[in-house]
Amino acid sequence: MAVSSVTVTPGRMTLADWAAIWRGAGVTIDPAAKPDVDAAAQTVDDLIASGRAVYGLNTGFGKLAQTRIANEELATLQERLVLSHAAGVGDALPEAVVRLILALKMASLARGASGVRWTTIEAIQAMLDTGVLPVIPSQGSVGASGDLAPLAHMSAALIGAGEATYKGERLPAADALKKAGLEPVRLGPKEGLALLNGTQASTALALAGLFEVESGFQAALLSGALSVEAAKGSVAPFDPRIHQLRGHPGQIDVAQSLRDLLEGSGILASHENCDKIQDPYCLRCQPQVMGAVLDLLRQAGQVLEREANAVTDNPLVFTDTGEAISGGNFHAEPVAFAADQIAMAACEIGSICERRVALLTDPAVSGLPAFLTPNPGINSGFMIAHVTAAALVSENKQKAYPASVDSIPTSANQEDHVSMATHGAFRLLKMAENLHNVVAIETLSAVQGMEFHKGLTSSPRLEAVRTCLREAVPAYGDDRYFASDIASARSLVTGRGLVAAAGELPGIA
Repeated sequence: MAVSSVTVTPGRMTLADWAAIWRGAGVTIDPAAKPDVDAAAQTVDDLIASGRAVYGLNTGFGKLAQTRIANEELATLQERLVLSHAAGVGDALPEAVVRLILALKMASLARGASGVRWTTIEAIQAMLDTGVLPVIPSQGSVGASGDLAPLAHMSAALIGAGEATYKGERLPAADALKKAGLEPVRLGPKEGLALLNGTQASTALALAGLFEVESGFQAALLSGALSVEAAKGSVAPFDPRIHQLRGHPGQIDVAQSLRDLLEGSGILASHENCDKIQDPYCLRCQPQVMGAVLDLLRQAGQVLEREANAVTDNPLVFTDTGEAISGGNFHAEPVAFAADQIAMAACEIGSICERRVALLTDPAVSGLPAFLTPNPGINSGFMIAHVTAAALVSENKQKAYPASVDSIPTSANQEDHVSMATHGAFRLLKMAENLHNVVAIETLSAVQGMEFHKGLTSSPRLEAVRTCLREAVPAYGDDRYFASDIASARSLVTGRGLVAAAGELPGIA
């Protein structure tokens, strides 16, 4: 059941909470966070009143940190910081990602260690409530000092600069705010820096990628089980004793899931005494491959859950001692590593799916009609659908080169080692889209293959998946226009319709 609204409780958000926001749930900040936020804002005021030089409060930024700024120019300092850093390029991020960025920034600021006013957090809340969403270019961040350019575009809209979307229209941000009945924010001391510093853009992109790859993973468990049925494969490799001896939790969970999915299959029972000795790896080693993928996704999920709950701007305000301490929580290395792991996982899921499509379309291996058409020759069947899957798998391989191994110095060598987390995370949504198409092609292939086993039915759960698919895509006889069938099947992967039909499957949580 979809969650209609999520209360952002700073420091205690779960992956399920962020997934609900990604899928469209409303967002409300927990008002219990206000006292801590107010205390940190008062600490900032006290530090400025003391006359001490504190980075980001009354100094310049980056290489200009030694430049002292007069108190009467502090508001101007913050506004110019936002405008100068709004230097992103490229296509705008999807609105669902922008909503995640706003929610993540709100959660971080509400921890009470950033020194912003509660009214500034309420202004972010108001943008989410009214649907005024900043236009954030997708390129321009190296993942330290945080996602400066993307978050500057977010912040620019907050102060009435740059662009925003409102009710489907892209407008100057000032006009979008006015139409929604909102006023631009006048930034206080440190607020521009608190808004710009942080890993919220890269974290939002990595979370979105994680959730979409998880959808592909779960649908691939189904397509893999369907392929076992189409190829009349063996359930013996999923015996729990095998997997307990190795001990990897993901492998154990995947083997259990495959056994559950195949439980009660008439197709399986029909060949239990056949003379086939072993299945190819793409059928037999599903627990080992998909289990390793699951462990990797779970590990990445744990990292991103911590990061989503973290305070990642700079300097950080400590109200108990009245200090603002400059550090480096904005460095997105944990996000970069997690994004690389998710990219690897997406690659491997698609790779093993494509191998099963190749198996099913090859009569010498599958025992099924060539290219899964009842009348090969005059019909090409699934020949080019397999080529498409192969192309997408190879594209994902190219995209999976680790981003985190790269670095380039910026800001006159002040920021001399960076994470590259943002573009490492940005690629994930395209990789997930490619993966969903590959899984869709395998699902179409496997169900078509099963239907050559006349008079035999699969397990109740897999028959529910087959029914779900066949309601969207009719069975194949003679060749027809294929692209729309793949698109319909992909919608059932992306929209999690096949997973809903099958019931509970292992995932990241």
